[in-house]
Amino acid sequence: MGEALSQRLPDKLFFRIGEVAGIVGVEPHVLRYWETEFRSVRPEKSRTGQRVYSRRDVDTLLKVRELLYGHGYTIVGAKRRLRTDGIEPLDESDPSLSEIRMLRTGLLDVREELVRALDALGTSSPATSRRDADA
Repeated sequence: MGEALSQRLPDKLFFRIGEVAGIVGVEPHVLRYWETEFRSVRPEKSRTGQRVYSRRDVDTLLKVRELLYGHGYTIVGAKRRLRTDGIEPLDESDPSLSEIRMLRTGLLDVREELVRALDALGTSSPATSRRDADA
């Protein structure tokens, strides 16, 4: 449903809150609440202080509405789903982020050990051979 609606958006780059509320099918106060919950929705403010939503914001809000109302997700569940879809940024307190950091650290340690092993064998490491090729 969200994709079909986003394809029918008026040919504009920016939208005011009343327009977005009509497109998404919720009241403006709901949009303001969603802004506080979803970091991927950050409308700019015009010189007059009105919220101005980009097309990307509207697309994201349509996805949020579909997840919450169409699929019955909770706010937390919708955030998690948008994170896995690459729409919502990772939350620093998210446990999966710390797992990613631990995996990265482990992989860097393995890489370092491999480079040392290659050096001990007298074989040039990939990093060394790349540097030599660039010189």
